[in-house]
Amino acid sequence: MMKALKNSILVCLITLGCFATAHAILPIERLDSFKGSKGYLVQTKALPMVDIEVSIDAGHRFDPIGKSGLADMTAGLMNYGVKSDQGMLSEAQIADEIADLGANISLSVGGERTILRIRSLSRKDLRDRAVKLTAAMLSSPTYETKIVEREKQRTITNLLEAETKPEFILERRFKKSVYGNYPLGTTPTIKSVAAVSANDLMQFHKQFYRSDRMIVSIVGDVDQAQANEIVQILLQKIPQSGASIAQLPELQRSPVEPLAQREIQIPFDSQQAHITMGMTAVTRSNPDYFPLLVGNYVLGGGGFVSRLMAEVREKRGLAYSVFSYFAPGKDTGIFQAGLQTKSDQAAMALEVMSSTIAKFIADGPTPSELLAAKSNLVNGYPLRIDNNRKLLDNVSSIAWNDLPLDTMEIWTKQVEAVTLEQVSAAFQKYLAMDRMKIVVLGAKNK
Repeated sequence: MMKALKNSILVCLITLGCFATAHAILPIERLDSFKGSKGYLVQTKALPMVDIEVSIDAGHRFDPIGKSGLADMTAGLMNYGVKSDQGMLSEAQIADEIADLGANISLSVGGERTILRIRSLSRKDLRDRAVKLTAAMLSSPTYETKIVEREKQRTITNLLEAETKPEFILERRFKKSVYGNYPLGTTPTIKSVAAVSANDLMQFHKQFYRSDRMIVSIVGDVDQAQANEIVQILLQKIPQSGASIAQLPELQRSPVEPLAQREIQIPFDSQQAHITMGMTAVTRSNPDYFPLLVGNYVLGGGGFVSRLMAEVREKRGLAYSVFSYFAPGKDTGIFQAGLQTKSDQAAMALEVMSSTIAKFIADGPTPSELLAAKSNLVNGYPLRIDNNRKLLDNVSSIAWNDLPLDTMEIWTKQVEAVTLEQVSAAFQKYLAMDRMKIVVLGAKNK
């Protein structure tokens, strides 16, 4: 009996210790600046792994007119052939080396930035090989014409398939309606991809892939000295600066006056109507970010406990799922809400979604809704940082958006501090139904 009691106490202590460790907020350390870049580190010792990200100011918004898709292809083809210290490496040799290391190297391109990530064992010999291979990809991709043409054809094939899918058509039209002439309003087409050449990729890489446009974030089992060494290996052969880059056009925020034409109807042969609505909104560094975050949890971000879900699904059965969210970046931001419903219910679903959002903008949340939203966000926060990859996501966002380095430490306090008045004021300041663009795809003509 006594032994069982001791074992139970020991299990409880271990469990509490693990809980405390899992919820501890690890500090972000600033690394030495190298060739104009910025670097950040979070040291974690739980696993012998290291996750590394290079954020490059080379997103979709820098695609030239008529060559939308260039940023995607520049990043996507960096691992299809490189010049390394060991000579030329083909795409097959690069893939074999990554597999031999047991590492993962991935590339993605968003509206504002390109992101390259490495996941490797932290053992120095394996880590250094992965970092050196990535450094060659960053500094010396070959962009062979034969491979570029092959991948262009593959991209065009994928586009042809995507253009048969309602989600793709809806999102393309929505972005154009919200962003207008700003570069993020343009998405790749068959014509724009066909216009891209190997020389275009080389020029784009030369223009934007420079260390003064890069941020390196590291999370894992390395110390400051090792992290600084990683940054130096990654960026050693990358130029620090280059020719001046033309300034982007100013993003036209959603107009103050009501829109004359808000709704776009797109015919589509489907039993389901796809509906989305939204407008430009705040950046991540905006002081009203947290009131909007908490408020949107009540409106449409809280899943089954949200207002939109209650009104659209629970009360009327108009859709299986309905959502709303703010997607803030460093220089741009957007609010979007959407659902899918039967084509003959599209008008009713749109009316319910619109009226629910309008009522929330006018009245805000109730005290009980606000309290529940803050509680759910605060209690769920540990799940946002419970592994290295999620930590890296947070460090990357903090670095890219120029947020204070203690953002993870004070995040829950900022959520808890949000008031009803702040939520109402923020929603009324940044959202208005008569300025939202609406796209309905697949509904029967009225």
